[in-house]
Parts: sequence; structure tokens; C-alpha cells
Amino acid sequence: MRVMPGIPAVAVLILVLSLGGARAANITGEEWGTLSNGEKASLFTLKGAHGLEARITNYGGRIVSLYVPNRQGTRTDVQLGFDDLASYEKDGFYGALVGRYVGRISHGGSFELDGKTYQLQKTDPAAPFVIHGGTAGFQRKLWKAEMHDGPEPSLVLTLVSPDGDGGFPGELTTTVTYTITRDNALRLDYRATSDRPTVASLTNHAYFALQGEGNGDISDEMMQIFADRYTPADAGNLVTGEIAPVDGTPADFRQPVRVGDRRTSDFPQIAMRKGIELEMVINGKPGTLRPAARMTDPHTGIVMDVSTTQPCMVVYGDSIGSNTVTGKGGKIYRNFYAMSFETEGYLDAVHHSNFASTVVTPQRPMHEVTVFKFSVK
Repeated sequence: MRVMPGIPAVAVLILVLSLGGARAANITGEEWGTLSNGEKASLFTLKGAHGLEARITNYGGRIVSLYVPNRQGTRTDVQLGFDDLASYEKDGFYGALVGRYVGRISHGGSFELDGKTYQLQKTDPAAPFVIHGGTAGFQRKLWKAEMHDGPEPSLVLTLVSPDGDGGFPGELTTTVTYTITRDNALRLDYRATSDRPTVASLTNHAYFALQGEGNGDISDEMMQIFADRYTPADAGNLVTGEIAPVDGTPADFRQPVRVGDRRTSDFPQIAMRKGIELEMVINGKPGTLRPAARMTDPHTGIVMDVSTTQPCMVVYGDSIGSNTVTGKGGKIYRNFYAMSFETEGYLDAVHHSNFASTVVTPQRPMHEVTVFKFSVK
């Protein structure tokens, strides 16, 4: 075990490598720059046995690049993102771990737990909600990183969020393990423990572009979602508490659908968002790993299968309005250049008793798994 030089105690980088002589490591780490607060971030590369390669930074636990074998015999980077740390610090959520609580918490960002009301700190004081953890958002924090080499290399990221962080009660210790598996999958294992009752709901906000990042929009891609129900939202994009059937609506993706054919639907739940942003209730028993979605690109031939233990998944077709974003290699990102599959607990569950609880206690820690598996059609 050795520690990389030049990294402060808050970001100690522990190398746990079983190299077996001269064999090349399947996971490596390097310094990747300094944040505005002086903390030094690192960038890690994980290589699988069959061509899948991930580059992940411990700043926000972000997936920077994900290289996937394609039909042409080369590899495609399927992640929107940036080339440098400074751009990630300016931009919100590309590839990031989101917590303590993903999505919008209504009632001005307040909630009641065990008879006490907690007010979360807002990044926008005028907003009628708190989104993605508010001022304590995990995507803006530097995680402790630990590398484990082997046939299935993994990166273990740990973050301790203190009691009162952003207004949340309890000290929450979160561990997220990224692993590249033997069957060309990126597995995310989420664990969280708290010293007192609190609320937590975590996800990764990766932007998947199976056509290749910056290579046009995703209209031609086929998407299938294994969900009979979804949770409608109001005009302010806050869930109403209803759990509605997808049957007979454009929210029905149970059979493969060309994404571009649904993007401009006049169905209110799509038209109000000017694109696809739906929370789907995944079929099957929460807590068990089961199919959630399948996405296929006809040009690269890349197929991505998403499975999760989480009860829900927000399907979000990237929308940046009338603006553009300059991404990796100077490529320009526009509307609908990617899709996010945010596996998570029910949105705003703290205000809807009919939704599965997102309360974490010392006796009931959180443990969820999501897997993104890749193949070629």
C-alpha cells in the first residue's frame, strides 16, 4: 500500500494493487488538477478484459469518459463531459454522483422527520424547492478514493457528510464502488450509513450518448423501459404523488421505441418539459437486481442494458434550451445529445407517504446497485 504524493488528507488516495509481477495494472490513478478551494483532485482509469474502459474523477465521483466497443471494431466514448477539472467545477452534473437527495424536495425544501421540521439550504434562494442536495450537493465534493486492481478493477469512493450539512440531519457516510466486470458492465454499488435518522436518495447523473459524445442527437436510438407505471409531475416539475399506468400514453416504452418519435409528443408530461423527463416505476421487487431499460444505437451498434435494485428511474433526454455546451475535444453539445438513466428512490418521497421510504437510520442503512452493461448488436 502506498499513498500518492501531493494530495491532502481529505483526499488521501490509497493504492491497493495486486500486480503479480510485471503485469500491467487494470486501474491507475493520476493527479488531475486543483479545485478553487485548493483541494487536489485525481483521475482514475479502469480497464476491463473485453475493451470497456472508464475514466472517473474523485471530484463529485464523475464518470469523465466511458469507452465502449462498437460494431466497427473500435471504441466509442459514450459520455458527455469535459477535458479538464475546471470545466467540471463550473458545470453542474455531467457524470456526477448526486446526493444527499436526488431530485426536487418540495415545500420550499423543507420536510418533517420524527416530529421535527428541517429546512434545507438552497442554491437558489427564490426556488420553491431544493434540488439535488442543495448547497451540500455531493457532485461538488471531493471523495476519498481507494483503488482495487484485479480482473474486475474497482474504485471505492467514500464521503462523510456531517450532521447539518446543507440542513440535513445526521452524519451520513456514503460509499460508492465503481467496478468494471468481466462481462463489459460498469457496476455502481451504493452504501450509506447514518448515526441518526435522516433521508438519502442517491444516483449517478451520467449522460449516455451511444452514438458517441458530440456526434449528433439521439433521435435514431431505440429505447425500452421495463415499467408499467410512472409518477406524473405538475407544471413546476414536482411529482404529484400519483402513480399512474403508462398504458395508452406516450410514457409507454415497454416495447422498443425510436426516441425521436416521442421527443416532440403533445402528451402533457412530455410537452411541459420540452422533451423526455419521466420518473418510471421499474417492474419487479425493489431491492432485487432486475431489468430497468435497454438503449440501442443503430449506427455504432452499441446496446446498453440497465438493471437496478432501486424502485424508480428518471429517464431524462438532455435539454440545454437555446444554449450550447463545449465538451470534450471542443465538440459542441446541443439539445437531446444524450439520455440519462437516473436510478433512484421515489422523487420527493419525504412528502408522499404512498411512496417507498427514503429514510436511513443506524438500524436501516442504504444499499442499492445499478449496472450498465454493454454489448454490440
